[in-house]
Amino acid sequence: MLNRLHFTFSDEKTKQHAFNAIRQEQQHIGYYALPEQNTAPIHDYCNTINETVDTIVVIGIGGSSLGAKAVYEFIKPTRTLKRKLYFFESTDPVNIAALLEKIDFEKSHFLVISKSGTTVETFSIYKYLFNLHRNPASYTFITDPGSPLEQYAKSIDAAVLHLPDNVGGRFSVLSVVGLVPLALCGIDIEKLLSGAKCVKESFFSDGYLKETLLTKAAFYAKHHAQYHINCLFAYSEALKYFCEWYVQLWGESLGKHQRHSAFNVGLTPIGLIGPKDQHSFLQLIMEGTRDKSVTFIKVEDFHDKTQIPQRTLEHLESLDVLNGLGFAELINMQCDSVTEALLAQEDIPVDTLVLESIDEATIGKLIFYYELLTSLVGELIDVNTYDQPGVEAGKIILKQKLKNRA
Repeated sequence: MLNRLHFTFSDEKTKQHAFNAIRQEQQHIGYYALPEQNTAPIHDYCNTINETVDTIVVIGIGGSSLGAKAVYEFIKPTRTLKRKLYFFESTDPVNIAALLEKIDFEKSHFLVISKSGTTVETFSIYKYLFNLHRNPASYTFITDPGSPLEQYAKSIDAAVLHLPDNVGGRFSVLSVVGLVPLALCGIDIEKLLSGAKCVKESFFSDGYLKETLLTKAAFYAKHHAQYHINCLFAYSEALKYFCEWYVQLWGESLGKHQRHSAFNVGLTPIGLIGPKDQHSFLQLIMEGTRDKSVTFIKVEDFHDKTQIPQRTLEHLESLDVLNGLGFAELINMQCDSVTEALLAQEDIPVDTLVLESIDEATIGKLIFYYELLTSLVGELIDVNTYDQPGVEAGKIILKQKLKNRA
């Protein structure tokens, strides 16, 4: 994975502070250790699932679903997987009904994921599904040790898997939360972790990504009041759900009160897909308020040779320039053209991430890259990257409303 920065940041003291803080943080923040984990227990668990099961269903919301969905939807278009994977992540009744149309209960296994074990959205959906299919053997529960959910699972003699220590939901995709459903579908989780490990080693062992990540994070932090909107412009439909994961990671981690002041800070995340969003949001970036930074993501090799036919259309002869052009080449030309157009503006911070291909190692690299970047920016804008008091406030009000209803 190559990251080209079209901006600089020369304050070495700031960058060294960020690196030291993150290196020390590894002692108590769990996600840093995930690339080196032993996956044998995950494979042992997967072997307990009957071969007649052809569908895995995740019941979870936010960090319990977005990461696995991002990886699954990135890999799925490129190969035939062992099982289908669906996600119940909304209390929208229309969405629930539509998903149920796709599921055969007798050939499905359900993963109920909640770190706290009391997530309202997750258990409203679980109650509904369990009422339709009351077979505890069809359910596995993933939660913190000792949670109310673990106690419930034991009471019905269902399988339980534990989250590792000190891994928050939005950083949990490389834990059992993401690895179990992905492994059950036939995605190579070793390659996924190897990609993450490659980025980790490059950063912590003075590889090229160390300077790149530190420069990028320090620039964002220094200019967070001016460029407070961060746009991820991905030129592949396979990255659509990665953009959703990034929005949660970035927004929930960085939108906070500062630890040592009363100021509210944060960088607003926006996920865009090219070339589709060239025809909408790009106008705002190009000529709107100068409050946005833009990261383009392009795929170097799609491993696809599909070409535009050598055909002339009457009255449209000017479009013969497309003849014989591969779609993979065209989409990257579109990305490069928009990048050049923004760089010509000179006051829009731009960088480009180039992914080698669409495979597990590549998405593993991208995930860990963004987790590291989030941690670095959080440190430099002086927030607690790993809590979410704003989210919890809404949950408290909802639970009170439910109590009042009762």
